[in-house]
Amino acid sequence: MDPTDRPDRRQVFQAAGIGATALLLGSRATAQTFVPPSPVDVGRVENGKVTFPAWRNAADTPSPPPPTPLPPGERIGFAIVGLGRLALEEILPAFAMSLKAKPVALVSGSPDKLHAVARQYGIKPEACYSYADFDRIRDNPEVKVVYIVLPNAMHRLYCERAAKAGKHVLTEKPMAISSQDGQAMVDACSKAGVKLMVAYRIQYEPYNRRAMQLVRSGKYGKLLAYHGVNTQTVAEDGHEQWRHKKAMAGGGSLFDIGLYCLNTARFITGEEPIEIFATSYSPPGDPRFAEVEETVSFTLRFPSHTIANCFTSYGGRDDKYQRLNLETAAMDMANSYQYTGQRLVIIGREGDATSTDALTLSPKNQFAAEIDHMADCVLTGGTPHTPGEEGVQDHRLMEAIYESARTGRPVRLPARQGLDLFRHPALQEA
Repeated sequence: MDPTDRPDRRQVFQAAGIGATALLLGSRATAQTFVPPSPVDVGRVENGKVTFPAWRNAADTPSPPPPTPLPPGERIGFAIVGLGRLALEEILPAFAMSLKAKPVALVSGSPDKLHAVARQYGIKPEACYSYADFDRIRDNPEVKVVYIVLPNAMHRLYCERAAKAGKHVLTEKPMAISSQDGQAMVDACSKAGVKLMVAYRIQYEPYNRRAMQLVRSGKYGKLLAYHGVNTQTVAEDGHEQWRHKKAMAGGGSLFDIGLYCLNTARFITGEEPIEIFATSYSPPGDPRFAEVEETVSFTLRFPSHTIANCFTSYGGRDDKYQRLNLETAAMDMANSYQYTGQRLVIIGREGDATSTDALTLSPKNQFAAEIDHMADCVLTGGTPHTPGEEGVQDHRLMEAIYESARTGRPVRLPARQGLDLFRHPALQEA
């Protein structure tokens, strides 16, 4: 640069709002006389939360409020029971996105895996338990909630042991292997005065919640039909998996993945079916399906005459999709039951044209959302949105599905008036 082109230092500092006394070279100013300009700090604190004024015009989608995590010392401590794929691939990582919970204990039958995972997540050695000494968890005041991530047949035992230890229970779905076992879990937690929640993550997922809100608002008229498909394949040697042992799993594709279709249909409509018709199929001679079914197709009829057509199978490539037919619109929902990637497309009319509108919502980790809901219930004394009674009802309905498939006849169910009869409707939107 040509020296004659250099701006005068006084001009530079004056443009930055700094007085001449703060000129650096050759100045007699001291550090005490240098007063830097104050930045404009936007935002204010209301009830302990930082809020910002709108910075976009009304035409733009507003940004969500900043997260409000609890301090680490105030978060609810969870013990994770079972360190299988779901726990290690989804649940434990989700605590990094949790605002109200933290993992403080682990339970596993594998000492090597137990201590490796404990080291990764900073779990104290004394908070690592085997299945045999699980009952020692009663003496750990950091553990407020036990999250059961075990094979289905083990849910009841560890729910009862956790309740006896005075710990609240969050259990994976299905909550048990029968409605009888599920009711025993509800009774055990009620007797112990602890909360019981079933991890129906779809009910906490933003796109499915928006679909539920749109259906129940009546914006597009009556819901005529719900279509749910949940399929995935199983490895050729998959008969060695616990999911293919009836005593451990309780059932096949219906229990494992078809339950999402069943529960989401009930959740979106808010109703309970009054009639079920089903058929099932398993390839003869395939050891994977010697004890449990490969494929189930079932239809639910609701009091409002909404029809839910659901299909689930272990024999088809991964597909998790639902479509809703309403009077004045159709909703396509790709990846509805996946952990990520949900979409919601509304097909309707715009004047003399057909419109296709895709809604884009702020994504949320489904596991973090349900974990935080359980933590919030413990903090506030509230009732879980998906309590044990919700899981028991699904078991009753799955038993009716199996009965219909066995007999080839529809199963009629008692008519139940009202909405959300087995779930707590007041779910705070985070």
